Amino acid sequence: MVQIRLLLPRSDTIMVMLVMEFFTWWYTRGWKLVVQDLRRRLSLTLQLFSVPSLLRTLFSPWRRIVTYPGASLDARMRAMGDNLVSRGVGFVVRFFTLIAAGVTLVVVATLSITLILVWPLLPLGIVVAFIMGVLG
Repeated sequence: MVQIRLLLPRSDTIMVMLVMEFFTWWYTRGWKLVVQDLRRRLSLTLQLFSVPSLLRTLFSPWRRIVTYPGASLDARMRAMGDNLVSRGVGFVVRFFTLIAAGVTLVVVATLSITLILVWPLLPLGIVVAFIMGVLG
């Protein structure tokens, strides 16, 4: 009887290759993806709050509520007052929305930069947690 022997790597060799591939990805492509994700998050936050649109329409009337003046001076003055109030409300709402967008951008940027700085240390944290679990 003829035995055919396949040349398969041993399981410990596969484990070492898997760990090496993980660290190669983690410190090259993985880190690059985290940095790209920062840009995507900031862009998404700007889009979520519609910052360019808010800046462009900062002094526009609120919900396009516009009063058209009548023929008399009293009607024109009332229309001007209504339109000023509408623009004031629009400004206040858009202004505070822009402040919320700014705060959100700062929080997102801070958390993302923290992740970028901590990224190289996370595999070490897994090893330390494993050792603490075995020893503790």
